[in-house]
Amino acid sequence: MRLLLDTHVAIWALVSPRLLPAHIRNLIADGDNQIHVSAASVWEISIKHQLGKASAPPFSGEDAVGYFREAGYAFLPITALHAAAVEKLPPLHADPFDRLLLAQAHHEPMHLVTHDAAILQYGDLTIGW
Repeated sequence: MRLLLDTHVAIWALVSPRLLPAHIRNLIADGDNQIHVSAASVWEISIKHQLGKASAPPFSGEDAVGYFREAGYAFLPITALHAAAVEKLPPLHADPFDRLLLAQAHHEPMHLVTHDAAILQYGDLTIGW
């Protein structure tokens, strides 16, 4: 299965795996699954880190790239088709980073792993708790 981790899940998988339920940890650890992190997540981490946001992870975007690479995650670039696919999504969620992740998941296709209840409203291509 091809999985795209949302930004929080990708961070938690690295620094606080106990925040993830066992079924999500098992999906990420399963060698048969392909784990992806979007360039949008690295961008989001970079912005929050630079601004000193309380919700920022304890590392920079550049550090995140190294940590995700060490964890064996594949990087999903943002394409023009991903950006255009955002307009096909119903307006159930306003966060532009999350909407781009959803568009990527739908376009590729892959499953977006998230803890965000608003994202889970988008249906079959989301996995959460």
